[in-house]
Amino acid sequence: MGAESQILDFIQEHLKCGFLDTVLPFITKLGNGGILWIVCTVVFLMIPKTRRIGLAMAVSLALEVICCNIILKPLVARIRPCDIDTAVQLLVNRPTDFSFPSGHAGASFAAVSVLYFEKKRLWIPAGVIAVLIAFSRLYLYVHYPSDVLAGAMIGIMLGWVAVFVTNKIGVKSMNSCS
Repeated sequence: MGAESQILDFIQEHLKCGFLDTVLPFITKLGNGGILWIVCTVVFLMIPKTRRIGLAMAVSLALEVICCNIILKPLVARIRPCDIDTAVQLLVNRPTDFSFPSGHAGASFAAVSVLYFEKKRLWIPAGVIAVLIAFSRLYLYVHYPSDVLAGAMIGIMLGWVAVFVTNKIGVKSMNSCS
């Protein structure tokens, strides 16, 4: 964890500023409980033309919660950096669950990867938001870089699985049901 702590310390020493102290807690809240991605999913499900994407997104988010939050976090039981270095003043409430993997990054990249694998250009602005959410977890000192990287990789993989499964079971016909 030495190199990871050095990265977090570098962020704290060289990137901390009033602007980011204000903006990044807001950005991270967009990922709390996957709320931004759940809202996007609901919107996609409500529009007949995008229902298949909404279903794939819902599947990817459900798989991400199961994989990251229910299975891996308790299994790995990694202590958060803010619980090791308590001298860092948190700008958000101290998370009460374990650190590995980042659920914020996992949910963000699961949703974005669905858009990417479905060849929807919306993946680009969504991807920017996902990267900002992931970075916010480092800036706010609540995750190690490997937590965020693992969450992102798991999210991308589960997004691909969700698109593959929904396409394989013939969900493409959902567009014509409405």
